[in-house]
Formats: sequence, structure tokens, C-alpha cells
Amino acid sequence: MPEVFTSIDECVDATLARVGRHVVLGLPLGIGKPNLVANEFYRRAVRDPSLRLTILTALSLARPRARSNLERRLLEPIVARVFADYPELDYVEAMRRGSLPSNIEVIEFYFEPGAWLGVAGAQQSYLSANYTHVARDFLARGANVIAQLVAKRTVGGDTRLSLGSNPDVTVDLLPQLGALRAAGHEVVLIGAVHPRMPFMFGAACIDPAHFDYLIDDPRHDHELYCPPNLPLRTVDHAIAMRVSALVRDGGTLQIGIGELGDALVYALLLRHQQNDAWRAALAALGGEVPAAAQAGSAPFRHGLYACTEMLVDQMLDLMRAGILRRQVYASLPLMRLLDRGRISERFGADILEALLEAGVAPRLDAATFGELQRHGVFRSEARFEAGRIRTGDSGWIPADLGDAGARDALAAHCLGRELQGGIVAHAAFFLGPRGFYAKLREMPERDRRRIDMCGVGFVNQLYGADYELRCLQRRHARFVNTAMMVTALGAAVSDTLEDGRVVSGVGGQYNFVSMAHALPDARAILCVRATRDKAGDVQSNIVWNYGQATIARHLRDIVVTEYGVADLRSATDAEVIARLLAVTDSRFQPALLARAQAAGKLPRDYRIPEAHRANTPERLAATFASLRRDGRFSDYPFGTDLTGEEIRLAGALRALVARTTTPGGKFRATLAALCRPVGDDFGPLLARMGLEAPVSWRERFERRLVALALREHAA
Repeated sequence: MPEVFTSIDECVDATLARVGRHVVLGLPLGIGKPNLVANEFYRRAVRDPSLRLTILTALSLARPRARSNLERRLLEPIVARVFADYPELDYVEAMRRGSLPSNIEVIEFYFEPGAWLGVAGAQQSYLSANYTHVARDFLARGANVIAQLVAKRTVGGDTRLSLGSNPDVTVDLLPQLGALRAAGHEVVLIGAVHPRMPFMFGAACIDPAHFDYLIDDPRHDHELYCPPNLPLRTVDHAIAMRVSALVRDGGTLQIGIGELGDALVYALLLRHQQNDAWRAALAALGGEVPAAAQAGSAPFRHGLYACTEMLVDQMLDLMRAGILRRQVYASLPLMRLLDRGRISERFGADILEALLEAGVAPRLDAATFGELQRHGVFRSEARFEAGRIRTGDSGWIPADLGDAGARDALAAHCLGRELQGGIVAHAAFFLGPRGFYAKLREMPERDRRRIDMCGVGFVNQLYGADYELRCLQRRHARFVNTAMMVTALGAAVSDTLEDGRVVSGVGGQYNFVSMAHALPDARAILCVRATRDKAGDVQSNIVWNYGQATIARHLRDIVVTEYGVADLRSATDAEVIARLLAVTDSRFQPALLARAQAAGKLPRDYRIPEAHRANTPERLAATFASLRRDGRFSDYPFGTDLTGEEIRLAGALRALVARTTTPGGKFRATLAALCRPVGDDFGPLLARMGLEAPVSWRERFERRLVALALREHAA
């Protein structure tokens, strides 16, 4: 059992005594970081330059920070309320300031999107890696301390630990850490017990003996990082609606991080629960689903299974709605039989003969019997001994499925009725609002056990001794992720700007795209907003070429924008360009068409079909104005931690920022604010901003700006 500490200081002392003066500290991404432990290692290295500290991690999350005084007035009360006592990571602030001591290095393989674009030190220390290679890279860089938050529970005097939110890399590291220790290398694994960390099952539930040290004291309780749900915009809903028509009933779903994933869950719920309304909305959006990508439009009769890097909050809604209900099993023979339709989850005596067809040896050994018993084929009280099986006083029956008499006896006395241990979701990590963690903690254990939190090496790839099993589980997979841009020849730009600055990271996107090409009937769906606003200048996200690519053009598959679905698989270059032009914002179609024709990649007489020449935000907005009359497609369909006043203020200030990105826009907004009185309409909203009784000229001006923003946003 691990040595248990109540003091973080004492645990760090013990660790340094074992590993020496060069600590290579591996931390999970996101909320699994033990911030207080990381801070203590950091402070030791700050005080003692002879101590070298390298931190290997990703998604070093910090409380949101305001970029203007008005934003500060809105944001600070929200941050104080939502994030409460969440402890900041000391190294994050030092990185922002560019003041990391020379003996400390922070290497991240995935950034909080956009957070580190202007920080040279972070950009220089970024490690570009597929998520599945991170465990390898941690060890290659000499990781000798692994620390993370864990959940703890005691049942019948037996203490169990769960990696909770982050089995992702740690589960993949454990076998390799064991090999390093056996070879004489000193590696320390630290678990910090956190009472608010949900206790998750599957591979995340591990024996405490894996840990060297355990920090367990209620004084270290604090809020987990809990970002509120972001608003879903018209573009997000439009893309998600189109993607929801590509998801096949009885198949597999993977969803990436962000608003588009949330919007997709909403669209899937609409398809399942209000199918007529979903069909009407899809028809109103227009645009045909390409024949090869069509997946059906009915509610989900068989349900979906999720195999996804990140377990998102809204997947619990899919479970409650009965959409996420297709169960998979960690048994190759059973998955073969389910895939062939030879058995269902409730079975009869014929399952014993069917197992022979699925490759089970006629004479069962103890391991095969144990696997079948865990999955409900044999009753839990059945016993196996020396090639025989019995239940209670039934007498010993030969464990020989090739003997018809033995099968009859086993069916009469030892056979179960229903498969057990089914999993509806495999996931490698989770992150979300505070309420999400509460729902996981409060979820009945039986339901929580249907979510297997596991290593990223399982979720993100097919390779392994269980290759066939993974393929059978992931039938009809739809891997849905987001890209920043797509080139006209089908390459996707998802993580890096043209000058090399990293926005986020590769993460698992390449893994999922490559899996889609390896699995039968699987598709990789990349969602791209057709345009972006850069300092008041609207630009197309479908571009002729770009200096960086996350997904190479030869891996192109399906691209979805708010204007339609482009099926690029098995298409020639000319077909790819034409199909992407059809889902490009119409303001940018002529220039893109001209580039393609000048390069000789499209015929000179090619014309964009008339049906695709009205891809405009105005038409999309008008469509959704009609669809929203019945209360659908709201900004926050899954709720929010913000108040109604805060939602209204956030929308108004967002519109004000968009209006004032150029000097001319700032001048016009300033003039409008100064020339129009505030009035009495916005009293509570101005009070929420602390501007109900301004005392300085600046506050009086800000009061007028907020009133202007509210008035124009409402209009």
C-alpha cells in the first residue's frame, strides 16, 4: 500500500529524497492536475536554483481573465462565483509574464485554445504529439514523478482508488513504469485524494498499490476547474444539424471539444425526441446529404455507443434520453455474435452452441469460463473446477460446449439470462461545468459503471492485441471534430497558424481521422465555420492553401460548414474543390473559384450551381429566426451558470467588441454613446456592472457604452 501523507510538504520531501535534484514531473491535462502539489514543487524550485524542474503536461487551465475594464466588471463576479476557491497554478502566471526561472521548464502537448499565442516561452516549449504518443514522450523526456488527483472510496474495509477525470495517459504509463522500476529506475507515482473528484470505473479504477505516495487530507479540498457552458450560435446549430443526419443508428459516436460538440448533442436529441421538428429544421436549412454519407433520419431505435477522447457533459443527456445505449463488451466471442446478429443481450440456451461458431474452444478453461461468467453467460454463483462447472447442488457438469448433453445440462443449471458488464461509453478524460461533476458523483453506480474511463491508447487507436474487438465495438463510427480552416484540396488546419504559432494542439484528431479510414463504414467528419472575423475583417475558412496542416489532404473525408456537407472521400481534386466551393460562404466563392481555375484544377467553364450561390449569414439568420419561434435552438439549451442578466450583458458586450474592432468603429460607437442619453430602461443591468452611480468621467462613459450596447443588441 502507498505511504499516506496529510502534508503536501512532507510528500514532496519524500519524493525529492528518492528522485534527486532533477524532477521531471508529469501531470495530467485539464482538471486531473493536483494544483497544490504542482505548486509546491514549483515553489521549491523557485527557492532553490540547484533543483531542476521540468513539468510535462497539457491544458494548464486558469480562471478566465478580462481583456478590458468593461469585461472585468462583467467577468469578475462570475469567476468568483463559479470558480470559487479553485487554486491557480503558479507556473501559469510565471509563463504569462515570461518570468519562469532558468531551472524550470514547462512543456505542454496541448494548449487551452488561443491562450498562449502571444507567449514566446510557451510556444518554444510546445511538444507536438498525437495524444496516443504522449506516454511514450513523457518517458522519453525522463519523467520520474507522476502526480494526479484521485477519487477514493472504501467498501467493506477495502480501499479503492479511481483516476477519475484523467486515466488518459496514466493508464498507458502504468505498465511502462513497472518495467522501469524493475530495471532499477526510480519513479514516484503520487495520488492526491480529492473529495469532489467523481469515482469512475473501468480502467480508471486501480489498485492503490500502484501509488508510492497518497496525499489524503480534507484540508486540501477545493473547487475543480469548472468552465460554464459556452453559448451556441446560429452557425453552431446549423453545422450540428447537418452532422446529426450523418450519424447512423446502432453505430459509434466520437465528439470533439467545444461548442460544436454541444450543438451536435442538442441536434441528436432533437432528432430522437422531436423527429418531425428535426426533419423540418433540416429541410429549412436546405442542401442535400451526399448519398455516400447518408445515415438515416429516424429516431434512434438501436442507440449509439460512444468511444470518445473527452466525455462531455451533454453525453449524460444522451444516456438519459436513451440514445447512448448500445452496449459493447470486453469479450471478442460475444462481440462477434452480437455483430452477426446471432445473439441479443437477452439470450437462451442456443448461446452455448453459438459460442463455438464465434471461436470459443469446446472445452472451456478457467480464463474463458471467467470471461463468460463476468458477462452473464454463466450465473454468478456457478463454480469452475478441473474442467467442470456446477451451481449449488446441481452436480458437476463437463465444461464441454462440444457435447450436446453437457450443453443441455449447463443450460438447465448454470446459464444466465442476460449479458452483464455492458459499456455505453469509453472515454479518456472529462472536463465541464460544476454541475457535470455533481451529476457524475450522484449518478447511480450501476449507470456510472456503464461509462469506462480508460487510457487514451484504447480510445484513440485500433492497434493492440484486441484489434478485432475494438473494430467490432466501433461499428459504423462517426468521428466528429472541429477544424479552423480547410484548404480547397481538402487538407485541414486545426491547431497551428501559418507562422507556426500553436493555437491548441493535435490532440487526438489525427488518430480519429486515420481510424475512420481504417474501419469499415466509418467516417471522419470535420466541422468548419465558413468564415471568421479578424479585427473587423471577415475572412473565409475555406482557403486555397495554407502554410500548416493538421490533417493531410490524402486523409480528407467529410467537411461540414453551416452551408452544407462536402463528401470528399474517393473524390478527385476537381471534385473536392467543387464540393468545397458549394459549402463556402458566397462572398468568397468567386475568388476561390478563380484560384482553382488559374491553377488548372477546375475547368475554365466550371460554374458554381445556382443552389449554392446564396450561402450567406443573412439567409441563415432568417432561417433560424423562423425555427426559434417554437423555443428551439437557444444559446444555452443545456443551461448555464450565468444569470439572465449576465447572458444579456455578455451578448451586448460581445456585439460591442465586434463593432469596435476598427478605428472607425470605435469612433462611431463613441459618438453614438456620447450623443444619446442613458435613459431608465437598464437600471438592474447597469447595477450588475457596478455602473448605477458613476463617479468619474470614465465610469460615466462606460455607463453610456453599456447602455448603447444593450439598446442596439436588443434591436
